[in-house]
Amino acid sequence: MIQISLIHSDAFLRLYLISLLLVIFPDLSSAGNEGFREQFIKNYKTFQFKAQEELIREKGAEIMPGEMRALIDEAMADNKGFNRRMYLLDIASAMASGYQHWHGGGEDLIKEIETLIKTELKLEEQRVARLMKWRKEERFLGNFVMKEHMANMKKAGVAPVIYPHWVHRIWFECKVCHQDIFIMNRWRTHISHANMEAGKQCGVCHDGKMAFGVDDECDRCHLAGKNEAERLHHADKVDHARIKKVADNLGAEWNYDKLSGKKLPVDRFGFIDWLKLKKMGVFKPIHSLQEDFNHEVRDNKILFKSKGKLKNVLFDHKVHSSWINCTSCHPEVFRKTLTNDVKMVRMAKGRFCGYCHGRVSFTFADCNRCHSQEKGTNESGAMLHIGAVGK
Repeated sequence: MIQISLIHSDAFLRLYLISLLLVIFPDLSSAGNEGFREQFIKNYKTFQFKAQEELIREKGAEIMPGEMRALIDEAMADNKGFNRRMYLLDIASAMASGYQHWHGGGEDLIKEIETLIKTELKLEEQRVARLMKWRKEERFLGNFVMKEHMANMKKAGVAPVIYPHWVHRIWFECKVCHQDIFIMNRWRTHISHANMEAGKQCGVCHDGKMAFGVDDECDRCHLAGKNEAERLHHADKVDHARIKKVADNLGAEWNYDKLSGKKLPVDRFGFIDWLKLKKMGVFKPIHSLQEDFNHEVRDNKILFKSKGKLKNVLFDHKVHSSWINCTSCHPEVFRKTLTNDVKMVRMAKGRFCGYCHGRVSFTFADCNRCHSQEKGTNESGAMLHIGAVGK
């Protein structure tokens, strides 16, 4: 039966995956003949082979061809993702096999479904391969490959742009760019060459004076996937002389002579320890591109009491506000109160602290980096986080 052999040769794994998909997508009664389809899926899900045989023999002769066509059309709709599409095709495949066995015919539909499944599997393999291709480039915290205009870049014969947050962080505090130049959300800032050429986005600095122009040396940015990109996602391949030259031009500092063996300090996960770099006096980024900028630093602390075995968290506003503006977090990320319902599961999804941590700052895997305040101890002057009111 083709529904057993198309996707996996191992029957048990095949049945397990089908059951999993049925749990994820239990409702497939949107097309006509809802009663037949609903009962067919129920029998298929619970392995009621005898009941399935009776259903197909008694009601399937006239209903099943239309149902199979409806399932195929629904599966191939533009709004369907891979999992949903494969699930619908799998149901159609099972139905086609049953129809052929008990009523004869349907070979054209079986071949069509088989071809569609093989095609979708191939496309998914290609999609995953494309994602994995850029994972190497983005493995260094804060790096990202600009894939929005991939088709245009391919047409122009240039590689995608890889943007290294960490390199720019050496020269600039985060507040230099966020939020005035770039919204601090990757998917809300539509970067384009037209905007850059108009002196916006990257073009604010890359004007041919402060930094190389947006139309100069294209390979300086368009190098994702090339060997030259290695220096952008390896802490031990830093070009210190190049970084210092830019720092001197900007009025920033890069004192790499203070580094032991010229190696950047990293945490146990291999990410740069920026606070240690500051304490060592290795770098001093600029605060703003404007001379009259008010460098506001808020100096207070908030105590978050942990409900589990981990130590409490003592949030230091001074550490964070030295990097970013208050408006980067308030009020969009955190309300200006002590009643934010902060939980790890929400942070892992990019909310609250997860807006930066795990994306451009150290990951949650380093638990003790934040959970460092002994329970039962108080920090003088620290405010107590209350949590969500009514919970």
